[in-house]
Amino acid sequence: MSTSQAENTQSDGKSFEQLRHECLMKGVLFEDPDFPAKDSSLFFSEKVPVHIEWKRPTEICKNPKFILDGADRTDICQGQLGDCWLLAAVASLTMKKEALARVVPPDQEFNQRYAGIFHFQFWNHNKWLDVVVDDRLPTVRNQLIMLHSASSNEFWSALLEKAYAKLNGSYESLKGGSTMEAMEDFTGGVGEMYETKAAPGDLFNIMKKALDRGSMMGCSIDITSSAESEAKTSTGLVKGHAYSITGVEEVNARGQKVKLVRIRNPWGQVEWNGAWSDNSREWDYIDSAEKNRIMQNSADDGEFWMEFEDFKRNYDKVEICNMSPDSLTEDTKHQWAVNVFEGNWIRGSTAGGCRNYIDTFWTNPQFKLLLNDADGDNTCSVVIALMQKNRRKLRKEGLDLETIGFAVYEAPEGEDHVGKDFFRYNGSKARSRTYINMREVAERFTLPPGNYLLVPTTFQPHHEADFLIRVFSETKAEALEMGSKVDADLPDPPMPSPPEEETKEEKGLRRLFEQLAGSDQAISVRELQEMLNGVLSRRKEIKFDGLSLSTCHSIINLMDVDNTGKIEFQEFKVFWEKLKKWIMLFLSFDTDRSGKMSSYELRGALKAAGMQLNNPLLQLVGLRFADENYEIDFDDYLTCIVRLENMFRVFQALDKFNRGRVQMNIMQFLMLSMNV
Repeated sequence: MSTSQAENTQSDGKSFEQLRHECLMKGVLFEDPDFPAKDSSLFFSEKVPVHIEWKRPTEICKNPKFILDGADRTDICQGQLGDCWLLAAVASLTMKKEALARVVPPDQEFNQRYAGIFHFQFWNHNKWLDVVVDDRLPTVRNQLIMLHSASSNEFWSALLEKAYAKLNGSYESLKGGSTMEAMEDFTGGVGEMYETKAAPGDLFNIMKKALDRGSMMGCSIDITSSAESEAKTSTGLVKGHAYSITGVEEVNARGQKVKLVRIRNPWGQVEWNGAWSDNSREWDYIDSAEKNRIMQNSADDGEFWMEFEDFKRNYDKVEICNMSPDSLTEDTKHQWAVNVFEGNWIRGSTAGGCRNYIDTFWTNPQFKLLLNDADGDNTCSVVIALMQKNRRKLRKEGLDLETIGFAVYEAPEGEDHVGKDFFRYNGSKARSRTYINMREVAERFTLPPGNYLLVPTTFQPHHEADFLIRVFSETKAEALEMGSKVDADLPDPPMPSPPEEETKEEKGLRRLFEQLAGSDQAISVRELQEMLNGVLSRRKEIKFDGLSLSTCHSIINLMDVDNTGKIEFQEFKVFWEKLKKWIMLFLSFDTDRSGKMSSYELRGALKAAGMQLNNPLLQLVGLRFADENYEIDFDDYLTCIVRLENMFRVFQALDKFNRGRVQMNIMQFLMLSMNV
């Protein structure tokens, strides 16, 4: 991906090139107003403990360099921040030169066109962003206190950390994390982690396919105490140290197939000394041509081979970063097919919580996956990754990571949004191993071909967050968001009965109506309010303080066919038939007989009334009408349903054919009509 394809993120909308050009023309050094050289850019929860000076590299040393003799892992030394997870990812990035050139664009230096401004590119929620920073770095006694290079005059890694801190709100926001999180932000890939002692039986094949698809892959040995960190074992392996996996092969030795894994120690030295190590006798038992092919790098360069069973015994974790197609070169053997969705959990409408909360679980966003092309053994391999967005940035507002997970069901035929009963009677076909408060939950599944329903959730209901779902499949798969249709099936109301055929109920209503109506035999908004409140107050199962004038205005707008601002009795009779149906719906969805309806049930109530809303519209309606307990009283329910019918009738009249434009207009109209 070229620089021009990344989005500019500066608040004034200007690109790195524009900003650098302006500074060069004015003869000034760039000062970033979006991430100023102040304590607030460092910490949000505590005061800076020492006196910090922000200095440019030209003030720190005589001959600063952006990159000195190539970017490599020695350029990454940890500072005062607990972000070793980020450093390990940067170290891995230096070994993937194409990926490095995108994250760290090479058009930057301290001698040519220097203007105190640098830029870096990160993947963020399915977009590549170009992040600019000025080169003022935090120092104490003229020494960098954050990430720095072993060379005192090299600054690319310190500036990269500053740009990543800016993206996430502050340096403090980078405290604590997983290497995979940063690897994804450097590549746009999807991460998976496997415990080797509890690995699936096909882990070797998973690793081989991952390398064929250009994935970045690493492994490590767990430590039980900090004293063990980077401790060397008798077999030449280092604990608590990030290794890269660079090869997976199967060879014939003494008539048997042997599975081998090639591993690289980023130190460039210190190697495994057991079976299949560089000079071990096992290599004498394989064909010389095969040996030459896979032993091309057999010097003491930190890279070595191990037998797969030895690998699983000695290492504890394997991390795979599956690359999206736009991150790969054209000569990569195979590429994943990718589907991406964005959504949100909004309390009161789509924040339904996990399956433990069956009454609201069904209201979560739902996605359909169509896995029709098998990729071997008549199965489909998919990696599903659910990511919650912007949580580091939201830390300063007191919000931390939500506990998230997902479930996959066999999709029923023809449903646009699956209701509560389906989940009551059908178990999941696959699900995330656990609900966990991590930025991303990712799992690999092998499923038979078919149509599946994916439901992402927070663990508890009413917890709000924005999310991104990515589905990586080995063969092309279709995916679509369910419940995305906006539609209404509103039959024309029957003609009102003539006076001589009125029922006893209608005759009673006529007497009341005529008492309120003037000589024009029509009632105004206030008269309608008085009439309806009088009639409905006798219904003990409906609890409300009376209909508001706003609700009555909406009713008159719906029923006033001759645009007089009033309604006549024949119009009122048509409305009364609608109202009786809406009251029955309200009572049927007031499941606990509290006199109020759960806002999560609104989708079902509206559907029964002939109206279908998508998630964004349901979220708007919930925000407008639900109270702090996610409940809607009768007055608000009636206002909502009347305004929606009004809206649908207007748009059905305007445009019966161009459904796409109508749906867009419905969103705008609803926001206005619901006063949100």
